[in-house]
Amino acid sequence: MNSFYLVTAMSLLLISTTNAGDTAPGRTMARQVLKTQKTWITHDHSKHKILQQDFKNGSELTDACISCHNNIDAQFRKTIHWTWLAPDPETKRIYGKGGDSFNNFCISTNKMKDQSCLDCHAGWKGIEDGINCLVCHIQEDINWKESFSDIQAFLAEKDDPESLEMAADIQQEIRDAFSHIGQPARSNCGGCHFYGGGGDGVKHGDLDTSLIKPTKTLDVHMGVDGKNFLCVRCHTTKAHHIDGRLYTVPASLNRKSLIEDDLTSKITCESCHSSTPHKSNSKANAHTDKVACQSCHIPTYARVNPTKMKWDWSKAGKKKDGKAYKTKGAFGKYDYMSIKGKMKWEKNVQPQYFWFNGSIKSLTGKDMIDVSQTVKLSHPEGSPDDGYSRIFPFKVHRSLQPYDKINKTLLAPLLSGKEGYWETLDWPSALEKGMEFSKLPFSGKFDFVETTYVFPITHMVAPKENVVSCSECHTRKNSRMDGLAGVYMPGRDTIRLIDLAGWAIIFASLAGVLLHGFGRIVAGRRKG
Repeated sequence: MNSFYLVTAMSLLLISTTNAGDTAPGRTMARQVLKTQKTWITHDHSKHKILQQDFKNGSELTDACISCHNNIDAQFRKTIHWTWLAPDPETKRIYGKGGDSFNNFCISTNKMKDQSCLDCHAGWKGIEDGINCLVCHIQEDINWKESFSDIQAFLAEKDDPESLEMAADIQQEIRDAFSHIGQPARSNCGGCHFYGGGGDGVKHGDLDTSLIKPTKTLDVHMGVDGKNFLCVRCHTTKAHHIDGRLYTVPASLNRKSLIEDDLTSKITCESCHSSTPHKSNSKANAHTDKVACQSCHIPTYARVNPTKMKWDWSKAGKKKDGKAYKTKGAFGKYDYMSIKGKMKWEKNVQPQYFWFNGSIKSLTGKDMIDVSQTVKLSHPEGSPDDGYSRIFPFKVHRSLQPYDKINKTLLAPLLSGKEGYWETLDWPSALEKGMEFSKLPFSGKFDFVETTYVFPITHMVAPKENVVSCSECHTRKNSRMDGLAGVYMPGRDTIRLIDLAGWAIIFASLAGVLLHGFGRIVAGRRKG
């Protein structure tokens, strides 16, 4: 054992014992800044006459909302939820799914040519129903796309009274739901964010349907048997701009807490818990300038539902008896699909750790890549010396995806629709059509390259009893911090001179005790 670590561990034990009765200031401050989560509802939308009409699609619903909330349309069309664009003034790159950004899970063409993407990506030309305010603001379990589709189908049967009656019943269900309009609930946000990448838990790892009604064991903030926070409790909103995105503007550069400024955006742990969240004189408080709270308080992610960790698109296209097929693995999830390739799922995954200043560096379809090594399609930015960065936990998703052998750029195929890969299983055609729509060059020659893509782990915060123990990081063998450079970590790292000095002190102390004891024995015999 590293002698420095030994001494540190003993000191920590002494401190924790001495201050066992203290109350952690961070918990007290969090209670002060979040005194209540009740929202006053002063309006019953169901009494508006304009909401008593029959609606054929989401656009008509939104027109009715805008008749009163007349600034909403202009506000929402400027948000990233609508534009999916995040321009970087320094690099002149246009990030975002609506721009030139690529990912390594749903690798389809950008700019929403794939109709299946439009189920969540609200704002692009070609969207069938346009915007529907109630997707986010009605706290009822309604499948809007299915409901409006059924209404249209029933109304088409003009001569069938039963069909017309069923259409009227669905319309009444919609009108009844107007009495439940309010702030977005977890299910509203999760309707898209829990299913990012094409399925439950595919994308983030710390966001899936287990968080709709979680216990506090899964997440101490959102647990229905605990604080029962909604997403908007931390992801605060101004003019429909929701805090928390990580394209070009770091969310963590302004680390002011609500204690310092009660109007500041709530998005970092310090916003409520301050930068000294633990008991007074606790060694853990000395970590907060270099270690993100999430690194200790989220020991694993995907603790209930599995998440996709690897996606090999190069294996797609296989058939059985001339037909596309799919198989399921140990978690009941598809581990092979002819249209998607081979996939690997995992549960209770330990994060990987990087220095992170709040920004993620991303490649675009215009960036050349080095195919001789794993391509970091997205990677956290940060350094132990920049004054902003913390050691932060991430999910790292690995993929084998197509790239242009001549241009040395990544390729985005057209996946859905009659001409998409999911119908044709024809890579050359799907890639050509996808890149043509993205207005990016394609030489016609392609292969597959291994890539990584990172997701910050910020949800599924465990109770204090289940946090990461000191020995999981401060150890030479299987440390959580293996590979993390730029910092000397007692227990993990070694400096020979310090180790020798430490062992010398230990042996000298032991020798002194033995000599003293031997001397007492000898002296006692002489007296006798």
